[in-house]
Amino acid sequence: MMGHRAPDLPLPIALDKPLTLTFPYPVSANRYWRSYVVCGHVQTVVSAEAKAYRREVAWLLKLAKIREPIYGRIGLTIRLYPKMPQDARQRMRKFGDEWEDGVQCQDLDNCLKILLDSLKGRVFIDDSFVWRLHAERGEPKPEACVEVTIESIPYVKPQQSLFDSMPVQPLIEDPFES
Repeated sequence: MMGHRAPDLPLPIALDKPLTLTFPYPVSANRYWRSYVVCGHVQTVVSAEAKAYRREVAWLLKLAKIREPIYGRIGLTIRLYPKMPQDARQRMRKFGDEWEDGVQCQDLDNCLKILLDSLKGRVFIDDSFVWRLHAERGEPKPEACVEVTIESIPYVKPQQSLFDSMPVQPLIEDPFES
């Protein structure tokens, strides 16, 4: 789609308010692709684990009654919550406020690829409509998960008044005009 709205797409549809959805902890980008050697050639394919994650996200979106993708610019806020370790209380006593730093959690950038691919075509038309992306790590929860908040980004026209006061200059001077 190359970043432009195709002529056959309807006008942008804005969300009335931000929408927050919770999904299972995503597959890491390190496990997203699998490579195989077939007849001496390397073939890279999306892993079965990644496909299963995409199917699960699609199912959860259906349960949330999201049937059509949002047309228009959107912003995404992604919060990745690692699983609470069994020894969380011991870690809290030993390390204080910084105990969460040692909790196993995949890198934020590793979770983005499969998560965005799972949402593409279901929540938004294409990655080119994601105009703002914010990702952060949350504090551990009993079950690891990822929260995605989706919001519409309004189309803003430049301030016309700035252009009204500017004199119109011809691009080429007319030699016969004096």
